[in-house]
Order: sequence, then structure tokens, then C-alpha cells
Amino acid sequence: MYKHVTKILIFFALSFFMNSCDNDLDLLPEDDRLTSANAFDEPESYRAFLAKIYAGISLSGQQGPAGQPDLLGLDEGFSNYLRLYWKLQEFPTDEAVIGWDDGTIRDLNFQNWTAGNEFISTMYARIMFQVGLTNEFLRQTTPELLDSRGVDASLREQIQLFRAEARFMRALSYWHMIDLYANPPFVTDADPLGAFLPSQIQRADLFAFLESELIEIENQIVPAKQNEYGRADRAAVWTLLAKLYLNAEVYTGTPRYADALENCNKVINAGYSIAQVPYKNLFLADNDQNGAQVETIFSIPFDGLQTQSFGGMTFLVHAPVGGSMDPAQYGINGGWFGVRTTKVFVAQFPNPENSPDGRAQFYTDGQNLEINSISLFNDGYAVEKFRNVDVNGNPGSDPNNHPDTDFPMFRLADVYLMYAEAQLRGGGGNEATSLDYINQLRQRAYGNTNGNITSGDLNLNFILAERSRELHWEAHRRTDLIRFGQFSSQGIWPWKGNVPQGTTTEPFRDLMPIPANDLSVNPNLVQNPGY
Repeated sequence: MYKHVTKILIFFALSFFMNSCDNDLDLLPEDDRLTSANAFDEPESYRAFLAKIYAGISLSGQQGPAGQPDLLGLDEGFSNYLRLYWKLQEFPTDEAVIGWDDGTIRDLNFQNWTAGNEFISTMYARIMFQVGLTNEFLRQTTPELLDSRGVDASLREQIQLFRAEARFMRALSYWHMIDLYANPPFVTDADPLGAFLPSQIQRADLFAFLESELIEIENQIVPAKQNEYGRADRAAVWTLLAKLYLNAEVYTGTPRYADALENCNKVINAGYSIAQVPYKNLFLADNDQNGAQVETIFSIPFDGLQTQSFGGMTFLVHAPVGGSMDPAQYGINGGWFGVRTTKVFVAQFPNPENSPDGRAQFYTDGQNLEINSISLFNDGYAVEKFRNVDVNGNPGSDPNNHPDTDFPMFRLADVYLMYAEAQLRGGGGNEATSLDYINQLRQRAYGNTNGNITSGDLNLNFILAERSRELHWEAHRRTDLIRFGQFSSQGIWPWKGNVPQGTTTEPFRDLMPIPANDLSVNPNLVQNPGY
């Protein structure tokens, strides 16, 4: 789909900014060549617009890897949606540290950010840009507009499926918003075009909106496993609902673990399976076809030739490579000497330098376990999770090193772990099923049954650790630590609180701040406590 993002984007971007700019800023397309009256002359335009919505997670603008950016401000590589989301989910935790000193990036490791942090504010802007795109797609595909354009029945049927996918993508971004910022400005396709200051929605109300939206589109979207790879289907809706319900006690104060477990069961019964391939194959350049894809519920596809960006997977493959690591082993021509991990994460694995658990993908040659200086790449073990090579070691398609590796936003292993957690928290299900699901993951990790656990091992502390072992660097850790009460005022790991050995931080850090620049222009917004 990403190949079909062309002329129509000029109009879409213009529509978004007209919706968010000052009244006295009258923006019109040059000599009226592209407007809502003619942007949809070609039936393929609807698919192109939907492609832009999907590509908003992996790409940062219209040209790639840089040029014609969606957002002005940070460098395009820094402002990529997936790269920013990954940073906010991983750098404030025990799973990742960054050696660079770009702007306020280290404040994410230190958990001492302010409302002026440019990475936090750009993530917020990127989410709202995505919401704006989806809102405009929904405005442009109403029955009335389709009637006026004479859209035939066959295309209208496709467009109705596209609308459900767009609503899913809007829900995904608003889920990121409720999780990170809690009480954001709220805009939907029901709001008019033109300049206005959005009202702030409270977290519990946004939760209710997301729940109703996902339930409404559940039977409108393509059935599970029936859509194109990389596009949302019913199982993606169920997975997002499960995540929403699993975190409901954090978001609203009311637990919804039975609902989380119910939606996990819907996904599990839809025909997915744990990939019977080595764990490392799930994160290679051919993970869309090497057997890993049977586990994938929703991915963010990358193609070295079609989706070139210095964010996303380009960052996740290059930034962890440095020191004595051979870049060619990772399908790239050079490492960026940036991201490593902490000894707290390393300690999750038995005998981590030569662990029987295949998920312990550490590069230790010349690397120190202790991080005495966060600036030195050799302090902290490197993690070899994402690579731009296939199962035979062949590099990806782009000689300039933009990876073919897809990012697994949702996969079955996560759903299995959510089931076990919801069961332990009183959501129903049974212990034997939880044990079976977890042992399936551990049998793949160990290559045998040596890693199997028994009922005596199964508790919430184990689940938190197992989620880290299985899902590390997949942008889950911050949310998990908050749900388990270990993110700010309890858990300790190196360099948390800007202390080498780590320290606790203030509980208000469980939420990111509403960016100072948005507060300054929108009097409807109230800052989150503590900032």
C-alpha cells in the first residue's frame, strides 16, 4: 500500500493544518489545482489515503528518508512515530540506555524530564497528526460525499472496510495518548474544519470512547487473518481491546481483567500459533515470510526500498551496533554506537553470557556489564535483537541499509502473557491454560522443555519478568512497569533518577507532561499533576 502515497497527500496535509491553525492564516492550494472537489477523481485515491495513515507510523514525511516532512521541528529521523514511541516506552526503563547527548534525550533515561522535553512534545504532536489524518479520511468518506462523487457499489464496499481500519488506527494512536499523557485534547471527525481550540478529555472518558469505538468496528473490519499483511483486522481490534482492559485499573481506577481475558481468548481462537522457529527469526529481515508471520497479529512493515526513514527500524537496527560488533552481521555498513541495556535486564536470564534461554541476545565482547558512564557505548551489554539479514544471513534489499525488518506491534506471545496475567489477577480462565501458554514460549526459547515452569513458579512477579524476557525492546516495558507499580516510586535500575546505581523517582512520572507549547496556545488544557 505504501507505494500509493502521492499527489493526494498535499491536500490531506493542507486539510489537517487548516483544522489546527489560526483563523487569520488562510491557506489555499496554489492555483486551486488540488481540492476536495478533485482529490478523489481517481478511485485509487481512497486506498492511497489509507496507505498514508498506515505509513504515518513508519515514515516521517512525503519523500523519505528525509525531505517534505509531516512535522517541522525535530530532525525527521528523530520525529518518526515509531522511533519516538519506542524511546518513550524503553528509555525510561531498565531495558535500554542511550549514549547520545542529543537535546534532552538523556532525561528519558534519568526520568527527570520537563514539559519542555522535545521528544515528549514531538511524540504528542505526531499522535495528533495521525489523529488528524484519520479524522480527515472519515470526513471525506461519508455516504453523502460518496453519493456526490458517484462512487459505485463495489468501491463503496471497500471504502467501508477502509473506514473501519482508519478508526482502528485512530484508536491505536489515542491508546498511545491515553497511556502516555492521560488527558489530551480530543478531536474526532465530528468536529468542524477550521480554527478552534480542542477541549481536553479526561482519561476515563477517553477510555470509554476507545472501548465503544473498538467494539463498534469489531464486526465492520475484515475478519481475523483475512486482510493484507500489515493491515488491521478483527484480531488487531481484539488485541487492542485486551490491552485497554488489562490497563483499565491504571486508566480508570476500575479493573477489567475478565474483559481482557475474554478478548485474549478471541485472538487465541482465531488461528494464530507460536512460530516454530528460533526466537531470533522473529526479528530478521524476512520476518514476514520465514515462519515468524504465523504469530504476527499486527505489524508495522518496513521495506528497504519503499519505506526509507532514519526512524523506525533503521534506528532499531543501527543504534544498538557499536564497539567490536561487525555491522555486516546485522546487514548494515556501520553502527551508530547508541543503545545498550542495563545489568538489571541482563539479570533476568540464567547465565546471561551463554544462556540456555535463546532470548538472551547479548553481545558482550568488549562490553562492560556495569554502566559507569552512560556516554560510553562499551558500558552496558549490547542487544542483538533486530537485524537486517534473513535466516541465511543475506542482507536486506537496500544497499544504504534501510531495513526490510518489520516491527511486531502485536504478536501472539504477548496475548498469551496477557491471558496469564489477567487470569492471575482474577479475570477468569484457569492456571493450567496459563502454564501451557507460558511453557510454549519457554520451549521455543530453550529449544526443549528444560525451561518449563510449574504452578509454584506462576505469580505476578514472574509474569513481569517473563514479559521482559519475551517482549524486550518491543515498546511494552514502560506500560508494564506502571501496571505493576514498578516504574517510578519503586523499581530501581542503573541511571534511573540520574544516579549511577539508580534511585526511585516521583510517582507523577507515571504520566508524561502535556507539552508546554500546547498549554501556551490552548487555554482549555490543564497540565498533568507534578509538572
